[in-house]
Amino acid sequence: MRALVIQHEEDAPAGHVSTWLSERGVGEDVHMITAGGRAPRADDYDLVVSLGSEHSAYDDELPWIAPEAVLLRDAVSADIPVLGICFGSQILARALGGRALPSERGEVGWVTIRSDDPGLVAEGPWFQWHHDTFVAPPGAVVLADNAAAPQAYTIGRSLGVQFHPEVTVPIVAEWVAFGGDALARHGVDPDRLMAETREREAENRLRAWRLLDAFLDRVAAVA
Repeated sequence: MRALVIQHEEDAPAGHVSTWLSERGVGEDVHMITAGGRAPRADDYDLVVSLGSEHSAYDDELPWIAPEAVLLRDAVSADIPVLGICFGSQILARALGGRALPSERGEVGWVTIRSDDPGLVAEGPWFQWHHDTFVAPPGAVVLADNAAAPQAYTIGRSLGVQFHPEVTVPIVAEWVAFGGDALARHGVDPDRLMAETREREAENRLRAWRLLDAFLDRVAAVA
């Protein structure tokens, strides 16, 4: 079994997702989609993961938005499971007939969500860093939300989540180092955010593994 992991920035690695794939015996090919060049074929893989991005999934001035949407649409059409994380959930929704759009209220930090299926999407808290959101595509089931935005949906064998189950302490530290403006706008103290991230490291890893295992077993239905 092999997974295609779509990365949009060098400072947005797969983190826990890569470790989990390795532990589950799934090979991983990472494709930096903004680097240009020939896009991979979805049907060469058993699973596709689209990670976060500082860009917006509705920004059609970015030349790689349309090709990625096509890749994700092709994957779903071929019954290949897709896991979309933050930006990934937004572009997956758009690719399948939903929408990606600016959020009325962005979220930065550790945020609790409400879940209709805690066995798949625990109520958190989960790490968030987004200013955009999605309207789920036709036929999708929205599983989780909060006052700011929908937080998770399934469609067929695919799952989109607005939060970041992949984050580790080094990943958050990298984002904090370059995200001072966003932190200031949201009134988030970077030192307190890092302290909370370290405090939640073990529980977040456990929660992420439960989510990813449930996705693979229940949603993607991969043996």
